[in-house]
Amino acid sequence: MTAVLRAQGLSKRYKQRWALSDCTLEVPAGRVVGLVGPNGAGKSTLLNLAAGMLTPSEGTIEVCGGRPASGAAQLGKVGFVAQDTPVYAGLSIEDHLRLGARLNPGWDDRLAHDRIRRLGLDPAQRAGRLSGGQRAQLALTLGIAKCPELLILDEPVAALDPLARSRFLDDLVEAVAELELSVLLSSHLVSDLERCCDHLIVLVGSRVQVAGEIDELLSAHRQHSTLEDLVLAYMSNPTLLENVR
Repeated sequence: MTAVLRAQGLSKRYKQRWALSDCTLEVPAGRVVGLVGPNGAGKSTLLNLAAGMLTPSEGTIEVCGGRPASGAAQLGKVGFVAQDTPVYAGLSIEDHLRLGARLNPGWDDRLAHDRIRRLGLDPAQRAGRLSGGQRAQLALTLGIAKCPELLILDEPVAALDPLARSRFLDDLVEAVAELELSVLLSSHLVSDLERCCDHLIVLVGSRVQVAGEIDELLSAHRQHSTLEDLVLAYMSNPTLLENVR
């Protein structure tokens, strides 16, 4: 199995608190990987370590064959959309696309403009006047058009209404199929993960409780008929993992 992310004993400490502890896992390439866990479990910390926004306190992490944010070439391999889907309120959509083209050597300008056109967005519209769903779609467009090997999404649909969330996830699935992206997607909405993910990582109490293919995990625990049931079971009873080893 080719891994797009490898972590060994990865830990992050803030003063006296461990936000992530002894995280060892491999994220397979070519998958849409769902990252789930309760608030404070360490999901955003893991994603920020993978994106190079944070540095480990202990252990190692390798993303797309290199150390996160170790240079321009490495930065180009990873796209990152943060939880608040940040955009520049005073810039137009077209300004964002021009900025993306200047900052990213692998930028696909036709892909970016095609997505904006298909979404029915006005390139002259300032980002500060977009709805939450439109801002999320603009941020996703910027992440995809960068043409990364790994696209990291940290709760990108948390603040969206159901219709906007559904369209965002549909567009994500379509982009993955067309561009053969690897995606690491954090969400507390398990139903969303069930729609688009084929691999699962569960974090509880700053530690990885389980990581594996969703079909295999469901098959190993037939008493849990849905992914949501299985995730809740792992979160409430981490020793479930011992039964599938």
